[in-house]
Amino acid sequence: MAEKNIGTIGQLFPPKPTWTAADVPDQTGKTVIVTGGNGGIGRETARVLLSKGARVYIATRSEEKSQKAIEELKKETGKDSIFFLKLDLADLVSIKATAEEYISKETELHTLYNNGGVMNSPIDHVTTQGFDMQFGTNVLGHFYLTKLLLPVLTATAKKTPAGTVRVVNVSSIAHQYGAPEGIRWATLAPGNDSLEARKELTSTKLYGQSKLGNILFSKELARRYGAGGIVSTSLHPGVIHTDLGRYSGSFLNWIGQMIGYDVSYGAITSLYAGTAPAAGELNGKYLTVWARVAVPSENALDAELGKKLWEWCEEQVKDI
Repeated sequence: MAEKNIGTIGQLFPPKPTWTAADVPDQTGKTVIVTGGNGGIGRETARVLLSKGARVYIATRSEEKSQKAIEELKKETGKDSIFFLKLDLADLVSIKATAEEYISKETELHTLYNNGGVMNSPIDHVTTQGFDMQFGTNVLGHFYLTKLLLPVLTATAKKTPAGTVRVVNVSSIAHQYGAPEGIRWATLAPGNDSLEARKELTSTKLYGQSKLGNILFSKELARRYGAGGIVSTSLHPGVIHTDLGRYSGSFLNWIGQMIGYDVSYGAITSLYAGTAPAAGELNGKYLTVWARVAVPSENALDAELGKKLWEWCEEQVKDI
C-alpha cells in the first residue's frame, strides 16, 4: 500500500471505508492490550477483538468503569476472555506496576494498542511526576509502557510468523498543529519550570505536540525493533464522537458533533493496523481514515527529532 499525501480535507471528510471491522481476521490465540479500553475508540477496538476470539486486556485507571465495560462486552459478544489491567498513564510508577502485573500473568503479547490519552487538558495539569499532562500521558506514559513490555513482545515475535506482533499508536491529524519547530522542549520539563512555556504554546498546541510525539515514537520504535519482529504503526482515527473532547470547549465540541463519525468508524484504522495481514508490511508507517497509508507532517518525518525524543524519554524513566 503506497503512501499518499492526503490533505486535511481528505482526512476530515474521507471516502467510504473499503475495510471494516467485519474484515478483521480470526484472533483466536492472540493476546492484546488496549489502553483506554473502557470507553470510546478503545472500547470499540476491544469489543471487535473480543468478538473475533482474542484474549483482551483493557488497561485503564478506573477499575469500576472498566469492570462495567467488561460485563457489557461479555454480553455483547458472548465471549469472556476479557480482563482489567490497572494502568495510570500519568504515573510512571503505576505504569511499571502494570507491566509487572501483565508479565506475571501472561507469557505472550501479540498487539499493544497505545490508544488511551487526554486532549486539551488545562495548562496547569501535570502528571504525578510533574510533566505536562498531555505529553506525559500521551507520549511518555505510552513510551514507558511499551519499553517495559518489549521483552514479552520480542519473545512473542520469535515464535510467531513475521508481521504478527504489532504496536499500534493512536495519534491524530492534530499532530500538524503543535509547535512550529516540532517539539518545544521547554514545555516538557517536570514541575512548574515549564508552566510559562506551556502557557505560551497553549493547550491546543500542546495536544498537537503530543500527537506528533506519538508518530515520532512509533517511527523510532520501528527503526530500533523492526528487525526483531515488531511492527510499529501510528494513525489518525478520524473525528469521532467520544468524550475525549471534554476540555475542548463548546465550539470545538459542536464542530466535532457536526462532522464527527460514530465510534464504530473510529476503530477501523486501529483494527486494520493491528490485525490486517497487509498491515504486517507497514512497519514505521502512518495511517489515516479509513485504513489508508498517508504521509504525515514534515516534523513527523524528522528522524533526528525522533531519536532525540526517544533519548529524552529514556532519560525520564531511567530511575523509576
